[in-house]
Amino acid sequence: MSENKDMQDENLDMKENLNEKNQAEKPENSEATPSNEDLLAQEKDRYIRLFAEFENYKKRTSREKMDFFQYANQDLMTSMLDVLDDFERALKEIQKNGNEADLKGVELIYSKLKNKLEDKGLKTIEVQPGDDFNVDIHEAITQIPAPSEELKGKVVDVIETGYQLADRVIRFAKVVTGN
Repeated sequence: MSENKDMQDENLDMKENLNEKNQAEKPENSEATPSNEDLLAQEKDRYIRLFAEFENYKKRTSREKMDFFQYANQDLMTSMLDVLDDFERALKEIQKNGNEADLKGVELIYSKLKNKLEDKGLKTIEVQPGDDFNVDIHEAITQIPAPSEELKGKVVDVIETGYQLADRVIRFAKVVTGN
């Protein structure tokens, strides 16, 4: 019997040691493995960040798509500007020494072409002699001595008309500035 009692005592001691070890290990394990609330908070944070990234992606792609459609015909518009310039030169020459019927016909075609291009978003950059020189819309071809003090640093003459396509300059107005 004493053997059984000794064995029981040993078993109890072993169980107590195991319980003490498990209890000592539990706080360490709880620190190593996050609680359910922590895991939930982490996953919620990841979800919110992923959702925000996706929203930014949608906005960026829709903005890029709109820009593409808005400026898709920029090359065509740029090539048509030469035709507009030719019409303007032709109108000036016909006014000098042409007949009235030719002038009206060319003006009609010119105005139709210009109206169609304006319907598609083309805008003329209005520049008058005496305006301040603005590097955002003007390109200085040359500088000449200013005919008067008021024209120093300002536009003296407009060589070529500038154009914008939906707030983007596609051809700068070529000007002569006073020095």
